Amino acid sequence: MKNQRLDKIIASQTSLSRKQVASFIKKGELTVDGEVVLSPDAKADPEKSEIIFHGELLDYRKHVYIMMNKPKGVLSASTDKNKKTVVDLVPDELKRDGLFPAGRLDKDTTGFLLLTDDGEFAHKILSPKNHVVKTYRAKIEKPISSSDIKTLEKGITLKDGTSFKECEINTLSDDKTEIEIKICEGKYHQIKRMLAFVNNQVIGLERVSMGNLTIDKVLKEGECRLISEEERKLISDFDE
Repeated sequence: MKNQRLDKIIASQTSLSRKQVASFIKKGELTVDGEVVLSPDAKADPEKSEIIFHGELLDYRKHVYIMMNKPKGVLSASTDKNKKTVVDLVPDELKRDGLFPAGRLDKDTTGFLLLTDDGEFAHKILSPKNHVVKTYRAKIEKPISSSDIKTLEKGITLKDGTSFKECEINTLSDDKTEIEIKICEGKYHQIKRMLAFVNNQVIGLERVSMGNLTIDKVLKEGECRLISEEERKLISDFDE
């Protein structure tokens, strides 16, 4: 990696603006390889240099990948003037400029939401052509029949022309009102619209996994944590 401006490096790893970072640097809050640096426009290689800011070693990550257990009532968005968003729930130590949810969950849907600042990776996992499976558990209004399952699994087209690709559905309860649905898309209200197509209604919906990575059961609703590189590859191991 090439040398970069230190104010840019630190701002990219924190929720601070470059102007705020520059102010701290001028106050002597930054050392690089043991030497105090007072100039915000000084440069270093963040992958080779030991950078200490505010007394803490900078754990440089080109991109971050965060697993959140999304609660009900929160928007899958980066910002909103009137309502709380998932980015608002991210603790300051994990926040950084450009963080966004990779795909959306409806406001009343809970479960696994990936937040990142890596637009390329997000585009790849959300593209239907890459077949990254998203697994949901749904509580539905009435038992689903075998014929309804077959109808949905083959793929459907709504009256408005919206089409949903093939999926996989398994029943999770004896009364067939709890189901697991695996899809490779993420269209607006997709699962609700799919169930409505067979005259059923979703009462509760939770996403439990993306690719082969299942949500960490330790996370309570609204909590999040960083995803390791090994875990990221479980979502999808694209060729870099």
